Amino acid sequence: MNETVFDYSAKAIDGSDLDLGAYRGKALLVVNTASKCGFTPQYAGLEALHKKYVDEGLVVIGFPCDQFAHQEPGAEAEIATFCKRDFGVTFQLMAKVDVNGKRAHPLFVHLRKSAPGAVGDAVKWNFTKFLVSRDGSAVKRFAPTVEPKDIERDVREALGL
Repeated sequence: MNETVFDYSAKAIDGSDLDLGAYRGKALLVVNTASKCGFTPQYAGLEALHKKYVDEGLVVIGFPCDQFAHQEPGAEAEIATFCKRDFGVTFQLMAKVDVNGKRAHPLFVHLRKSAPGAVGDAVKWNFTKFLVSRDGSAVKRFAPTVEPKDIERDVREALGL
């Protein structure tokens, strides 16, 4: 059987274990995030997508990552406070992970292989977005420069709307 995103688990930002299988049947938007990046304002757009489509079955999941120019230096509690205070984030945030290299989280290894980028499968920068269909297969990768509002059509399609 082919692995899907729903076969993985990860640590939530509060340290609890989160089995992504709990989201089976929902569309996911998985994003590697950072608090001190030029793309950090995208948190607002991600939250807007989350609020607009959560009842339709969209789950936005942010994975803080410090692999790009040390732009996520804080501890999980600092990250959670920053996201809530500065951007009103209510979508699921996870503990910090690596998205590339030998210590890359297995979920990102799977996503990178399922939806390669323009030049190989490595994640190029913060706020790379992976849209995952309701059956758990990666549908599409979006570059960090693509604003969340610009993927709404793809989100609607993944949700079957």
